[in-house]
Amino acid sequence: MNQNTSLSYRDAGVDIDAGDALVDRIKPLAKKTLREGVLGGIGGFGALFEVPKRYKEPVLVSGTDGVGTKLRLAFELNRHDTVGQDLVAMSVNDILVLGAESLFFLDYFACGKLDVDTAASVVGGIAKGCELAGCALIGGETAEMPGMYPPGEYDLAGFAVGVVEKSQAIDGKSIAPGDVVLGLASSGAHSNGYSLVRKIIERSNPDMNAPFDEVDGKARTLADVVMAPTRIYVKQVLATMQKVTIKGMAHITGGGLLENVPRVLPENTVAELQKAAWPRPKLFDWMQAEGNVAENEMHRVFNCGIGLVIVVAAADAEAAMAVLQAQGEAVYRIGRIRARQGDEAQTVVV
Repeated sequence: MNQNTSLSYRDAGVDIDAGDALVDRIKPLAKKTLREGVLGGIGGFGALFEVPKRYKEPVLVSGTDGVGTKLRLAFELNRHDTVGQDLVAMSVNDILVLGAESLFFLDYFACGKLDVDTAASVVGGIAKGCELAGCALIGGETAEMPGMYPPGEYDLAGFAVGVVEKSQAIDGKSIAPGDVVLGLASSGAHSNGYSLVRKIIERSNPDMNAPFDEVDGKARTLADVVMAPTRIYVKQVLATMQKVTIKGMAHITGGGLLENVPRVLPENTVAELQKAAWPRPKLFDWMQAEGNVAENEMHRVFNCGIGLVIVVAAADAEAAMAVLQAQGEAVYRIGRIRARQGDEAQTVVV
């Protein structure tokens, strides 16, 4: 190229027009997520949000996360409509365990070259996740960075901010022997353990488009199952908190049941879980068989069918289950809290 040729940003690999087109596509999606407290729309340098006045001593709660290597499967399968919901779920479920109502969410989408259709599909999933959580998609960032990502690939990150009444924050400190452990069903592997999921798929080389299982009478392929979006529990659990005292909760993410449940337990307690107490989805049995994965490793990596754990007093267990079931949750009585012996592990699956 002649040294005197006038260069543009497009010549450098950044398409401003594509970015503008994406913003136009995103605006109506974001508008559907508006809720009380939003003071401005998408497009400003910052987003304004007013804490709802019904809170007397509001405490802000924040969480941030990505989607992990599940994105690699999204690229390989060319499925981009569900990872946005995964992104939202990872943060809103995390702050939910503290008792927080999700207020707003911001996303960060980075790519080498912006494909407006792909990005709009991803953001559509983010908007759906925000609707399910009752939080506003209040802003975000789309970064087109030539040379940073291979063609067709992108990265995702996001964060949620919520609020809880100071006196009602859930910290697990009141959990005691005799309490009951409830488990809410997951929608699959959610967004954790996907480096192992991908290794198992690579080893077994299955037909990703062959029928794999059936949900509500509808056949699903293996591709459908591994890309199923993370379940969002926010509205259902907040409704339950209005009726029943929840002592503690754990979002079952990376680290599985064995490493997430102890995060909410007092040091002198153990959660003893009965693995026969809930149905394990076919995906986990298939992965264990195809990858020859040890049982303990399964519970240390995957949710194995339980996406959220709730601890309540024994006297409240039936009422909590009834409210959750009325909210559309599949909920199981999966274990109990007992006294800890010495330095034994704080979660055991028997």
